[in-house]
Amino acid sequence: MSKAAKPCPICRKPRSEEFSPFCSSRCRDRDLNRWFGDGYSVPGRPASPEEMTGEE
Repeated sequence: MSKAAKPCPICRKPRSEEFSPFCSSRCRDRDLNRWFGDGYSVPGRPASPEEMTGEE
């Protein structure tokens, strides 16, 4: 019994080997745009301006 392939995490269509884990360059680019636009985040407290510039 073979395990079913996971779908594209953006649109849920079958994955393409060329764009894995996505189905197309469009979904790959949408995911990248989410990273650039702060659509994804890691939980934690906000950094202070001093921490961001390394002036501690």
